Amino acid sequence: MQPQFTEILDLIRTAQNYVIATSNQELIKLYWSIGKYISERLKTTEWGQKAIEQLAAFIQTQEPGIKGFEKRNLERMRQFYETYPEIASALRTQLNWTHHRIIMSRCKTEAERLFYIQLTATERYTTRELERQINSGIFERTLLADAKLPVANQSQPQKLAGVFRDSYILDFLNLPPSHSENDLKTSLILCLKDFILELGRDFSFMGQEYRLQVGNTDFFIDLLFYHRELQSLVAFELKIDKFKPEHLGQLEFYLEALDRDVKKTHENPSIGVLLCRDKDDEVIEYALSRSLSPTIVAEYEIKLIPKETLRRKLNEFYELLAAKEDISQH
Repeated sequence: MQPQFTEILDLIRTAQNYVIATSNQELIKLYWSIGKYISERLKTTEWGQKAIEQLAAFIQTQEPGIKGFEKRNLERMRQFYETYPEIASALRTQLNWTHHRIIMSRCKTEAERLFYIQLTATERYTTRELERQINSGIFERTLLADAKLPVANQSQPQKLAGVFRDSYILDFLNLPPSHSENDLKTSLILCLKDFILELGRDFSFMGQEYRLQVGNTDFFIDLLFYHRELQSLVAFELKIDKFKPEHLGQLEFYLEALDRDVKKTHENPSIGVLLCRDKDDEVIEYALSRSLSPTIVAEYEIKLIPKETLRRKLNEFYELLAAKEDISQH
């Protein structure tokens, strides 16, 4: 009887999850509607400066047990409406109110807000995970990576955009400034849940020191993952020093071996990620210009990078890109 009971329990849980999700959508729509009403009234002469405060007091008097309609929250509802004049996007109702409050208060541009809405819905972030990703500047790091992705010889360059980062923040490892490759590798395995949060939930871990046999020789990939959406094996090679062009030869060899001996016929070509302690973007551009494999070179940080630093790097990169285009046109 237990299997049948379990089936019934699963039905109950599915229904409960649906009710919770639906009620959240209705709550978000309600807050947006209230925000719209307040915003439109404040633009007329009907409501004065203290109208929101009076409204909060009125709601509390009429419905003493109701929560969430204090003056501060009503002001947030107004901000919510004015930030998103159209609530049509299903993504905005997938997030809870706390998610939206964090995004509205922490993000400066519409592009940044939409990025975090999409990411939170896709990755199913808790509010704590969302705050951590905003603190780590994942928006800026993703834009930098997309702009620098080598497009030559890639079978799926568009799909790679948004998946990989220009740098990975590994502050959760608590590594000292001086550490070995083994320290880095061991710490990543011990903190695998946090590492996958940094990578993205579509990454599935396949193994460390993943063995490849070519001829009579064994070779070992530091970390091997599978990306479900890309349907590709992703090999991570770890380097605790600055990027060197010769690092690519080893990684490309691993990717060739994966494609020949491990990849299934329906899967896409394997992808390589070289994770270095430091890198020179111009050296990387030269090194990847004739790369035959989809390869990303990223750096890792053991401490959070200030968001302003990331924004400055992004602006500098776009200025450099504009300068190069200007030179090529003259």
